[in-house]
Amino acid sequence: MRISGRVRVVEVGPRDGLQNESQPVPADTRAELIERLADAGLPVVEAGSFVSAKWVPQMADTATVLAGVTRRPGTAYPVLVPNREGYGRARAAGATEIAVFAAASETFSHRNTNCSIEDGLDRIATVCDAARDDGVAVRGYVSCVMGCPYEGDVPPDRVARVAERLRALGCAEISLGDTIGIGTAGQAQRLIDTVARLVPVECLAAHFHDTYGQALANLLAVMEKGIAVVDSAVAGLGGCPYAPGAAGNVATEDVLYMLHGLDVETGVDLDAVAAAGVFICGVLQREPASRVSQAMAAQMQA
Repeated sequence: MRISGRVRVVEVGPRDGLQNESQPVPADTRAELIERLADAGLPVVEAGSFVSAKWVPQMADTATVLAGVTRRPGTAYPVLVPNREGYGRARAAGATEIAVFAAASETFSHRNTNCSIEDGLDRIATVCDAARDDGVAVRGYVSCVMGCPYEGDVPPDRVARVAERLRALGCAEISLGDTIGIGTAGQAQRLIDTVARLVPVECLAAHFHDTYGQALANLLAVMEKGIAVVDSAVAGLGGCPYAPGAAGNVATEDVLYMLHGLDVETGVDLDAVAAAGVFICGVLQREPASRVSQAMAAQMQA
């Protein structure tokens, strides 16, 4: 098994996780969750987004969240921006890292951003141009890389072309998202083989949802192909408001348990992440979706 000696875990729970909640979580609670995750050693904690509050009301107060976070040296706190206007609001709120998003499915692109894939990439180009002028790092997301809730199968070469375009626009890292969690390990490896022909594998990350319970297997499969950056959400938070039936992101606790069992360095304290998951799930009034978190809780009660 060929796995990198160190894997960077990108925590997306405070944005990709909480944006799917039926009720917004208070800004001070979101800020505390972000601080807990950063203190656990996670090198990147996605802090929120500056999309329209009309479409994603759960992220409406991201500026307040950013203002309330005591930033840990060496930790990145990117925010998602949809267009040039969102970028301006993010910068005004003090954001120093951003993320942009595109889709590999035309139907999903229209449902998610009200425009075609090509028009969406043109919007992203204006954001990347501004970020380049400001010296702001940009990360790119590609949605529906292994299947679309509206179109079904998505050809890997289409994913590769979108990823290549994002890199050309200035995205230093491109995260490949299995938005509906439908992929399998073999499919995930074939995807990486295809995308890596156009984008160096060192510039790619994996963002897998766990709808069919395949996320950990898929992560292990793509790490064997050289992927060394993985996205996850504390307590398995998440879903997608534009992908009916999609389960949450793979749980950070479960990813860390797997990686540490492989002697892969992450620099992250699993116990502290699990405690952060218990904290936010207490606010949400439900149990963590993480199997590791559930097992740890049961052991403490035994």
